[in-house]
Amino acid sequence: MERRTIGAAALSVGAVGLGCMPMSWAYSGSRQRGEESVRAVHRALDLGSTLLDTADMYGPFTNELLLGRVLKERRADAFVSTKVGLLVGDQHIVANGRPGYVKRACDASLRRLQTDVIDLYQLHRADPEVPVEETWGAMAELVRAGKVRALGLCAVGVRGGRRAGAGLYDGTLRQLQRVQQVFPVSAVQAELSVWSPEALRSLLPWCEARGIGFLAAMPLGNGFLTGTLTPGEGFEPDDMRARHPRFTAEMMAANQPIIAGLRRVAGRHGDDVTPAQVALAWVLAQGRHVVPVPGAKRERWVSENAGAAGVRLTARDLAELSALPAARGSWD
Repeated sequence: MERRTIGAAALSVGAVGLGCMPMSWAYSGSRQRGEESVRAVHRALDLGSTLLDTADMYGPFTNELLLGRVLKERRADAFVSTKVGLLVGDQHIVANGRPGYVKRACDASLRRLQTDVIDLYQLHRADPEVPVEETWGAMAELVRAGKVRALGLCAVGVRGGRRAGAGLYDGTLRQLQRVQQVFPVSAVQAELSVWSPEALRSLLPWCEARGIGFLAAMPLGNGFLTGTLTPGEGFEPDDMRARHPRFTAEMMAANQPIIAGLRRVAGRHGDDVTPAQVALAWVLAQGRHVVPVPGAKRERWVSENAGAAGVRLTARDLAELSALPAARGSWD
């Protein structure tokens, strides 16, 4: 697989990564099977999808434990990215950016992952009670201690309640400017897909101008852009899509023209090219510093996603995808 670099440290990863969250968190619990997920991780590494993205809160903790089973055997094949800063409680999630907690959390992640170093340690969310510089400073100390190779920040996009004229990622850009004064940012992770392109306006150009890697979260639109979901089929109560404003039966039906557009482009590239691969190829085409991190928990989907690295979209394809109607949600 094609390789791409993350940040000034030129950390090398496969062009398509693997988001491990669905294996343990946020999606239908009845379909989560540990052994099947372990095979999926092995398959990703076999295909060159070396970036494995997880977080201590996924499970919580069980996602890192699952990856640790693979890393114990194949650490040299993987680029490990995990996150810190969020605590999962009973029916709630809270931020914790206290320096002492960050250092303890890193040690715990290293134990669960069965490794002595984390390639990319990301701040999941800034703690509103702790200056972000203090949290970032503690993370920088982990780099100097040899426990972490590089630091990243997860972007926060707030769709509602913004002041007039404010950009979706203005708050994240302010955070990035502050932490850059403390220690270099190697990567930013934010949602980016055909149906959520907002990062293209300011956040991705900011990263590109500074040589910062961009990890595209949810590049398949939480599964919608695969074209495999049926409007009205419903989701299990523990699946986050059961409460997502774009996943009501009405909105899934309204957004079908996006899937139709992906299918049209896929059809021009051969019978074996899928809408999901076109969606990922669109993300890859947004810049050499962009690495999509699609979530998957089965070997079949991991293989399909990795195949997107070989799909080369034409100028016509990109223009057609850019002209697709904007995604609709129940807030619209």
